[in-house]
Amino acid sequence: MVEFSNEYPGGRVREERGGVSVVEYRDRVRWGPIMAGLAIALAIQLILSALGTAVGATTIATSGAPRTQAGDVGTAVGIWSIISLLISLFVGGYITSRASGPLNKGTALLNGAILWAASLIIGAFLIASGVSGAFGVVVSNAGAIVTQAQQGGAGAPLPAQAPNVTAEQARQIADSIAKTSGWFALGSLFGLAAALIGSSVGIHRHRTMTPEAVAERRV
Repeated sequence: MVEFSNEYPGGRVREERGGVSVVEYRDRVRWGPIMAGLAIALAIQLILSALGTAVGATTIATSGAPRTQAGDVGTAVGIWSIISLLISLFVGGYITSRASGPLNKGTALLNGAILWAASLIIGAFLIASGVSGAFGVVVSNAGAIVTQAQQGGAGAPLPAQAPNVTAEQARQIADSIAKTSGWFALGSLFGLAAALIGSSVGIHRHRTMTPEAVAERRV
C-alpha cells in the first residue's frame, strides 16, 4: 500500500513507499494563495462599495427632499459597506483555500485569518493615507455627500473644522467617534468570521492513492 498525503496536522508532509516513512516540515502559511485571495477580496470590496455609494448619492440627488432622506441613505450605505466587506472576505478566504491545494482545517483557518488581517491593515492604510482614485473617491466623499445634504449646503463647515467648538459640539463629536469605532470593531469581527467560513468551505481534502493509481499517473 502506497499512501500520499500532502498535509497533516502540524504542517508536515509524509510519504510512505514500501514501508519507508519520510517526514518533512512544511510552512503552514501559504503566502501565494493568501495574496491571490487578498487581491480578489479588495477588488470585490472596491466594486461593491462604489456601487453602494453611487446608488446612495443618486438617491439623494434625485430626491425632492434631500435633507430628509440623507440620514436614511447614510445608514443604508453603512449597512451595505458591512455586507460588501463580508462578501469580499468570504470570497477571498474561499479563493485562498482553493488555491492552496490539499489543506487540513486548521491550516485553512490560519490562512483565512492572515488574509483578514492583511485586508484590515491595507484598508486602514489606504483610508489613513487618503489614497487617490476610485477608492479614495468612495471613502472620502461618501460621508461628505450625506453630511452636506443634511446641512443643506456644500460649503458648510463640520464641527471639527470650526475655530471654536462648544461643549455640545464636543460631545457630539465624541459620540460620533464612539459609534464609528464600535461599528468598525463589529464589522471587523464579522469580517474575520466571513474569511474563516470562506476558508473552511474552500478546503481541498486529502487524497489516498493506491499503487495502481500511482502507476497510471506515472505512465
